[in-house]
Amino acid sequence: MAMHPAISIQNISKQYGALQALDDVSLTIESGEFFGLLGPNGAGKTTLISILAGLVTPGHGHAAIMGADVQKGFREARRMLGVVPQELVFDPFFTVRETLRFQSGYFGIRNNDAWIEEIMANLDLTSKADSNMRSLSGGMKRRVLVAQALVHRPPVIILDEPTAGVDVELRQSLWQFISRLNQDGHTIVLTTHYLEEAEALCQRIAMLKQGKIVALDTTANLLSRYGSVKKDGEGKTDLEEVFVNIMSKGTP
Repeated sequence: MAMHPAISIQNISKQYGALQALDDVSLTIESGEFFGLLGPNGAGKTTLISILAGLVTPGHGHAAIMGADVQKGFREARRMLGVVPQELVFDPFFTVRETLRFQSGYFGIRNNDAWIEEIMANLDLTSKADSNMRSLSGGMKRRVLVAQALVHRPPVIILDEPTAGVDVELRQSLWQFISRLNQDGHTIVLTTHYLEEAEALCQRIAMLKQGKIVALDTTANLLSRYGSVKKDGEGKTDLEEVFVNIMSKGTP
């Protein structure tokens, strides 16, 4: 049996009134990839993620997670996907452990405590397991959002600005954990404004501008194609320069 790609996006368009949020976007992300989705604010990244998560209906086109259509096979598609949202959304009345147990329940998973304990240990949340969500710092709340996305062991994980407003130490420990998940076979999709993160972690990158994909290639190819040789003779550019070059040109 043929393996399905982790994410298949075919000719997706979405309009909000006069705003064309996505304009005929097609994209395939293979299973096991660490993939970057970059673009300025308003480029359409969050709309695309919302469509994949089943929160927004596309005006045109289809999307699937591991072969499950996000509309026709919603339950199956949603089980295959873990999303770490940009906003800090939480219930202030539950502890960290309770939050993760409830999340397990949403997916009909019983007796998940061993995996919950493992996730908490990996995200340095064990000492906060019995603390109320409202008492946690912003960085700790973000760790809980990552834990929530992983609680049902999804093969595909989308991280929407996961390190926004997070201290350097947490950022590094978070990336070590996410990189290990990727090495274990999880497909990771990352949106970030920290371009050095994308450069260090992502094997392939798509850049969105005004709802269209304006660049799609391996990180190495983007760096060599759109960058300039550094004056210090190192010969390597950084992704930030590439990003600025592509966004200023529009469609390559």
